[in-house]
Amino acid sequence: MSKNHQYKTSVTWTGNKGSGTMDFRSYDRDYVVTVDGKATISGSSDSAFLGDKSKHNPEDLLLASVSSCHMLWYLHLCSKNEIVVIDYQDNAIGTMQENNDGSGKFESVTLYPQVLIANKAHLELANTLHIEANKMCFIANSLNFPVKHQPNCKAENE
Repeated sequence: MSKNHQYKTSVTWTGNKGSGTMDFRSYDRDYVVTVDGKATISGSSDSAFLGDKSKHNPEDLLLASVSSCHMLWYLHLCSKNEIVVIDYQDNAIGTMQENNDGSGKFESVTLYPQVLIANKAHLELANTLHIEANKMCFIANSLNFPVKHQPNCKAENE
């Protein structure tokens, strides 16, 4: 049986320097993301768009959402298949095309999960489960661009 889940997030602009958006450079692109009961995230636009490079931008957060959703499904599938994951790290890369008018869109995301498992007998299945994790990932299923995977699984007992 299918079921609906609802998520609520509040985004508040914090970049008014006193004159609002009077002109393009009169305001900061800073904001905070709040979700009841969770840590606040400070954000800004990408520094290429006059944002604060020390803060997370929407593009970073999208990439983190794709990567973490994949990881969580992958860990679940490994657990279900009795594959013990010891370590997991992903250095994901997303490519966004900016158009001449300033609009743009992501064209692709590639995940590079580096996974350490306990038993080398499970290496083949450990690699294959990345395909299944992609099929299950809520975020990847919601995107209009491809999410590619280049996993590197190793075993502790190699």
